[in-house]
Amino acid sequence: MSQIQDSLFIRAAFSKPTERPPVWMMRQAGRFMKEYWEIKNKYSFLEMCKTPELAADVTMLPVDLLGIDAAILFSDILVTPEAMGGDLSFTNGVGPKFANPVRSKADVDALETDITDKLQYVADAIKVIQQRLNGKIPLIGFAGAPFTVMSYLVEGGSSKDFKLTKLMLHNEPELAHQLLSKIAKVTVDYLNLQIEAGVNAVQIFDSWAQALSWDDYKEFSHRYITEIISKLNRKGIPVISFCKGSSVFAPLMAEAKPDVISIDWNVDLLDIKKRLPAGIAVQGNLDPHILYADKKVIKDRISRLFERMRGEDGFIFNLGHGIMPDIPFDNVKYAVELIKEFRY
Repeated sequence: MSQIQDSLFIRAAFSKPTERPPVWMMRQAGRFMKEYWEIKNKYSFLEMCKTPELAADVTMLPVDLLGIDAAILFSDILVTPEAMGGDLSFTNGVGPKFANPVRSKADVDALETDITDKLQYVADAIKVIQQRLNGKIPLIGFAGAPFTVMSYLVEGGSSKDFKLTKLMLHNEPELAHQLLSKIAKVTVDYLNLQIEAGVNAVQIFDSWAQALSWDDYKEFSHRYITEIISKLNRKGIPVISFCKGSSVFAPLMAEAKPDVISIDWNVDLLDIKKRLPAGIAVQGNLDPHILYADKKVIKDRISRLFERMRGEDGFIFNLGHGIMPDIPFDNVKYAVELIKEFRY
């Protein structure tokens, strides 16, 4: 068995026994680190994503500074819609914007789906990162789920209420499905490109799924995640499914047959694990806001989660969502150190 296959993270992802839970954190290579800003102040966000050496530099920050058990590729879920033809820009304080939102059948028809050559820079970054990791820990690749990517394209950026997206789902479901099908095809090709380039696991991020009702989630999100997972070259590669709303949608998410479901912080983790089919691991689910708190609170909450999950195979420690940019770095480092000391 290779060193990576025998790593804590891969074993836990495949629900095999581990001596302690592995730890990584969503948004672990990011704005809460001064070292990130030293890079970010010299380059735009898209330059960082598209320059393999820079993407590798940022990916390695939490590996070198926090000692986490898995690295995650530094990129963004919006590189796929950009490659499809979206005119994407990032503005500090505003976030991502598409200058050409997708609102009509002509807009959907114009989107390209044969785009792996445009995303070659991601494959190049993966190769650089794997050289630097040198087999120490696994590298996670990722993509955005079709519904979440669709919402950015239709709204033209971030949204609080997803009004235009939901209007398309409800008034023009055929158009919505045409758009989602195109995004799903691209997502399969993109994740398989990452697997071929050398990632050791992949995660699908459905960041805005909690905006959907149960029926709409089933029709406009779950259906496409199921299709994507079924078409991945996943031999030896665990697939993690994450959505905000997983505390509600987890039983449905399990039907798409991921290896791991990443759970938000609104639910008791053991309770949800018991309700999932055997062999599906859980990832989560500390409320990231706890990392703002005093160290004794951080210690208490992590200990509580670990005691709850004691004796369970298939548990990866993570947050219920990403680290916020103003969380103190020392608190994150303290949390990782606590987790690494834990033994079953």
